[in-house]
Amino acid sequence: MLMPNVAVPKANALADQVRTFLTKADIAVRTFHYDFENPGIVPDLQGIDLLIVIGGDGSLLRAGHFCAPLGIPLLGIRSGRLGFLVELNESELEQNLGRLIKADYRLERRLMLETELFSTNKLKCSWDVINEAVVCRGSDVHPIEVRIDLNEGYLNSYIADGVIVSTATGSTGYALAAGGPILPPELRNMLILPIAPHLSLDRAVVLAEGAKVNLYPAIKHDVVISIDGMDPVLLNDGDRVHIQANEHSLYMVRFGEPNYFYRNLAAVMQRNPILKTDKHD
Repeated sequence: MLMPNVAVPKANALADQVRTFLTKADIAVRTFHYDFENPGIVPDLQGIDLLIVIGGDGSLLRAGHFCAPLGIPLLGIRSGRLGFLVELNESELEQNLGRLIKADYRLERRLMLETELFSTNKLKCSWDVINEAVVCRGSDVHPIEVRIDLNEGYLNSYIADGVIVSTATGSTGYALAAGGPILPPELRNMLILPIAPHLSLDRAVVLAEGAKVNLYPAIKHDVVISIDGMDPVLLNDGDRVHIQANEHSLYMVRFGEPNYFYRNLAAVMQRNPILKTDKHD
């Protein structure tokens, strides 16, 4: 299935190009035009072997939420800004589609998180997380208080703008902007990072895959939770956010060498002029 971002004209044009190429190779193709303004409309992925997303990292994240629970691999084609997640660009599109048809690729398995919101000890909401879960201040410009417990016991309490619990995939997203370390995508670790901490430990904490995290926000004014940059949910006094490794993983199609991540990192972070533009730029 093709999933272009309907708001990006170039994405729709690339979808036509991909559909034509695959159809000529006798591969059945369906198209779902994803509309960020109507996120409740989701694709029917029954019988799908691969989801090809055309857009930027935001489009790929939304698609990952659709396909990961079903174990469907994901391939990203860039039509937006430079990013860490999308695999292909326009210049080498047909070359790598040929490799795709020949099964000349590898699947990269990425850790996801399961986040649950409990209100008075009753499950209120649950989410699959690709990048991060963020508990942070809402409309009031005041720091919040968050206590964090692990399955081994108390870890720390923060006074901060918020707390990020991230995957390795998310370490190049919001966590990076907040000053966190960059984790290679193959690592199956969780990252806990405060946002603008005040008189609190300002170091990130890296946890093993088997860790279980509970966040207890003190509700003195608006506090929200947001998953992968989606619309925030208001938290109430006594709420608890539980986070652990997800039973599902995100499978991403990759054509490049295993160390592609570091070349991409150099190009994105340093803007090094001696690095030539390639599929990962």
